[in-house]
Amino acid sequence: MVDDEIMNIELLKAYLENDYSTVSATNGRDALELVPVEKPDVILLDVMMPELNGYQVCETLKKNPETQFIPVIMVTALSGRDDWIAGIEAGADEFLTKPVNKMELLTRITSLLKLKKMHYDLLDERNKLNLQNKIRSVLTQIIPTLLRTLPTEQKSVVIHQMINMVVESILENTDSDEHGDECEGIGEICCNIINQLGANFENETGENGDKELLLKGNVCPWGREEAQLNPILCTLTRGIFSRIIDIYEQDLEVDVLETIGNGDEQCLFQLNKIEY
Repeated sequence: MVDDEIMNIELLKAYLENDYSTVSATNGRDALELVPVEKPDVILLDVMMPELNGYQVCETLKKNPETQFIPVIMVTALSGRDDWIAGIEAGADEFLTKPVNKMELLTRITSLLKLKKMHYDLLDERNKLNLQNKIRSVLTQIIPTLLRTLPTEQKSVVIHQMINMVVESILENTDSDEHGDECEGIGEICCNIINQLGANFENETGENGDKELLLKGNVCPWGREEAQLNPILCTLTRGIFSRIIDIYEQDLEVDVLETIGNGDEQCLFQLNKIEY
């Protein structure tokens, strides 16, 4: 029995070795211990395994929030209706019957990996939307009202605190690849970060070459109507760009040329090199 299991494992490894790296276990308990360590993209489970069978392993994986979205392919010599139902109830994503066909195996894995990527892409989009809604809610509903009731000397303090909150929230909740690095240029970084709030800013070089950058977009990060009702939100946009410049230690200052909040068709900010 053990020799058959090892032979099956070696056959699957041979099918996969040109496209994937693999790790293996010869019983269900070892398989469960390997998963959190190796973090596989796809799991192939034989139904007939010692310690715990494939159905039990699959059910355990699918009940764990850390592993429930890893695709599981059940590999079995069984082909009866009850066996397939048991696999579905355990949470299996696909089934292959022995002897396994190499092309069918590779095709199923490719399809499951595409579905997995789509799933995580959707989760990322949902997280971005939740972040946008959270920040917009605070800034568009609370801040304008709060600022109207504050003494003048306290308004700048509140604005500064809100700017820090926005930038830090975005940096903490997005991958570094999404908001860029210094190699991309500060204009690209500014656009990537403000676009996390739903804007569509792009950057381009101004008339003075590398001494001047333009950041422009025709979708307001706060919403067109909200910005026009509360032009102070445009000040927050400028402050966000200034804060990013500080974080990346750039010798630049931000000028506001056009804003949707003031009735313009687009937002246009200019980053100028500070001359000492």
